[in-house]
Amino acid sequence: MEDEYPLLLDTFLSDSQLRLNELHRSHDVVELGHAAHSFKGSSSNMGAMRLAQLCSELEQYCRQGTPDGVDAYVQRINSEFALILKLYSEERARFPD
Repeated sequence: MEDEYPLLLDTFLSDSQLRLNELHRSHDVVELGHAAHSFKGSSSNMGAMRLAQLCSELEQYCRQGTPDGVDAYVQRINSEFALILKLYSEERARFPD
């Protein structure tokens, strides 16, 4: 299992960047809700509980069907992910290739 841990970190970080980009690009609340749901699950699985909570809040907000206010949610997710990226990148550096 420990051998797979660096790969798990790499996958989470790269997939998270893609999901974050999707949150920034999309203006459709249905797409945003799906992206937030996916990001929530992977964040929760990796122990990034605050990030998962923020994604859950965005997902719930998107269910209301209005794009107004979405940018504030995305910005909070972006800020939290910046912290996670730093922390998990440092963790990844502990495992040389």
